Amino acid sequence: MRKIRIGILFGGQSAEHEVSIQSAKNIFAAIDKTKYEVILIGISKKGKWFQFSQEEFNKLADQRYQSLDKITEFSLLNAKEKSSLITPSENNFYFSKKLDVVFPILHGPYGEDGTVQGLLKLLHIPFVGASVLGSAVGMDKDVTKRLLRDANLPVVRFKVVNVRERSDLRFRAIKEELGIPFFVKPANLGSSIGVTKVNKMSEFEKALDQAFCYDRKILIEEAINAREIECSVLGNDEKIASQPGEIIPTHEFYDYEAKYIDENGAKFEIPAKISTQQIKTIQELAIRACTVLCVEGMARVDFFLDKKTEKIYINEINTLPGFTNISMYPKLWEASGIPYVELIDRLIRLALERHSKEQSLKTNR
Repeated sequence: MRKIRIGILFGGQSAEHEVSIQSAKNIFAAIDKTKYEVILIGISKKGKWFQFSQEEFNKLADQRYQSLDKITEFSLLNAKEKSSLITPSENNFYFSKKLDVVFPILHGPYGEDGTVQGLLKLLHIPFVGASVLGSAVGMDKDVTKRLLRDANLPVVRFKVVNVRERSDLRFRAIKEELGIPFFVKPANLGSSIGVTKVNKMSEFEKALDQAFCYDRKILIEEAINAREIECSVLGNDEKIASQPGEIIPTHEFYDYEAKYIDENGAKFEIPAKISTQQIKTIQELAIRACTVLCVEGMARVDFFLDKKTEKIYINEINTLPGFTNISMYPKLWEASGIPYVELIDRLIRLALERHSKEQSLKTNR
């Protein structure tokens, strides 16, 4: 039988571009190449699409957190060339090598937010992960938290601020509403990029500057003294949840440096040392969150476990979680009995299964 041709899509126009390359590296290394023919597809920060040979990709990925835009020595295929990945026809675009499925391991905006998912859907190409709606909702922390709150799922107190409202913000008013310290973060980004923990007034304006660099809408969120627990979810209509794991940062909080730069930035407890009832509650909440937010395929749901009250809060959802060598999503499944190679295989099968069901729907009267 012919191998399934899968495109691994990485890079992208996001501040998480470099993390995406490392995720792609791990997926490519682990995928069963006796079953899949892999097409490596990179998107630069300027939005250009490139098709990589295996040798070119390995050179790129071996340069720790390198950006596609900084690579000039490779003979990459520009999207305007005849042998390009995407070729224009009269009314549409098509892939020059027909892809059976795509794994869009693009973290952040222009990849995790439904934009690429919409393109692939228009091209009738199955893809791993949430579809357009779930991706868009999961990317926007404001919409995520409002939907979870309206479904009576526990979230910490938060305030949403649009860029035009910035001049009306007052530190003392935020302090009275949410307490001190509090977090300031972009509404649409991940990997803790642009996030600041504000402990005093002198840090406030700088935190706003940082967050508004990445988004026109930001979240200001209550900070609680909590343990950070994560749980992985797998499945379309029928979902399962992994054993929860705990992240124990050595930094003030689990920021970008702790995640990706400092090798000693955090310790991981997998499985988390919590009670049987807490494990059950977190697993149930993780699956309910995915259902409420219309997320299929996979997600990593992050929780806070209040150290004083032991109350559990949903922090956020990641619809395209990291697959780097320190990422929790595959680690949690490995600890739950699904090794990396099998996990990738399941995710691809889920993508093909969903696409098959969508294609069976009527499109005319």
